[in-house]
Amino acid sequence: MSATRSAMSRVRLLVSLLCLLASMILLLFSPVTTAQTYQKAVWIPVEKEIEQGLESFLRRAFTEAEAQQADLIILDINTPGGKIDAAGAIGELIRQSPIHVVAYIDNQAFSAGTYIALNANEIVMTPGSSMGAATPIDMAGNAAEIKLISGWSNQMKAAAKLNDRNPDVARAMVEIDTEFPGLKPKGTVLSLDAERAKEVGYADRLVSGKDELLKQYGIFADTMQTIEPTIGENIARWVTSPVVMSMLLIIGLGGIVVELFAPGFGVAGTISIFAFSLYFFGHYVAGFANWLHIGLFLFGILLMILEIFLPGGIVGAIGFISIVSGLVMAAYDTEQGLASLGIAVLITAVITFILIKKYGFKGLINRFILSDEQRNEQGYVAPKDQRNLVGKKGIALTPFRPAGVAKIEGMRVDAVSAGGFIQAGVQIVVVQVEGTRVVVQEEEQKE
Repeated sequence: MSATRSAMSRVRLLVSLLCLLASMILLLFSPVTTAQTYQKAVWIPVEKEIEQGLESFLRRAFTEAEAQQADLIILDINTPGGKIDAAGAIGELIRQSPIHVVAYIDNQAFSAGTYIALNANEIVMTPGSSMGAATPIDMAGNAAEIKLISGWSNQMKAAAKLNDRNPDVARAMVEIDTEFPGLKPKGTVLSLDAERAKEVGYADRLVSGKDELLKQYGIFADTMQTIEPTIGENIARWVTSPVVMSMLLIIGLGGIVVELFAPGFGVAGTISIFAFSLYFFGHYVAGFANWLHIGLFLFGILLMILEIFLPGGIVGAIGFISIVSGLVMAAYDTEQGLASLGIAVLITAVITFILIKKYGFKGLINRFILSDEQRNEQGYVAPKDQRNLVGKKGIALTPFRPAGVAKIEGMRVDAVSAGGFIQAGVQIVVVQVEGTRVVVQEEEQKE
């Protein structure tokens, strides 16, 4: 009987241990449904095209979040992509941040937007959202050269490895000519919806929307601060776009040329000043331009104006170099600045050619030559040539102190004495005539 009880006790103990072990296994491998709670969260929108203006805004936003001692940053990503160099700088900013960063994708995070999301500590998506399709394209909309694709693929792969994500998935989003079995065939690029992203480990969790997202992290909506771009930062984002940069330079240079052919300072000159002001303002707010660059540009304009009055070419050449230096150095990238300026100069040359064909060189030259004539019938009378009075004699009608009036050959002539006082009634002689200035002196009396 005692042996039976002992055996039963052992069985119960074994069953209890097995239940405890099973519970521990379930606890270890069951999905986590709640995230760590945070005390201070900051919401930062990452919208529209990714470019250097966005990078500048995010640097300011991250700095402000650290100053507020935030322990969670939520990046609300909704972008079709953009410049990969700007995305690379933003990715570095996220990696170096001491704050926990969550990439929240409620709509789309394609191309460079995917790279930004992969650098975050977590990726959260909503049903219906997408990410991927990260192949770089050129200005014509075609896939970039192999060298660039290869480098970008390595960047995407490295970002995926940061949080132990499958690097082949990142490569499949970039490499068109590579087949990835189970992910995509050759000749396509991979994009993921929310469910597929969760399946391959590229979405850490799925939420129905913003409210559930905040609940997951223990954040109350009324305590979370949103950091939005300022008006100046929005302008900077627009201005630093390569297309807009080129357009502003075209308008600025073209306005100067049109103003040279147009009478007076009018609409073209005003538009030109506005375009250049917007160019420098946007790059200054974005943190790329400074007062040195603006000063170089203004100094160059001054030298170009001086070239009109100091012909020779040297002053104008220095002015041109100064203008180009200011414009290019103010750009976020020297190569892009030169490219935009080159396009602008080419189009401005075409505009100049058209204006010369229409108005000729005379229309330009007349801007710097006085064309008005003084005619007698219009009330203008040129001064009378009085050089024939030299050596003529007359009489002082008034005292000369030293100016006075003399009568010479029956005419009243305003004159000045060559030196000293001349009394009225004294005989005088004209010794010099310079323009309208008649100089007289007393006539020497013969004994």
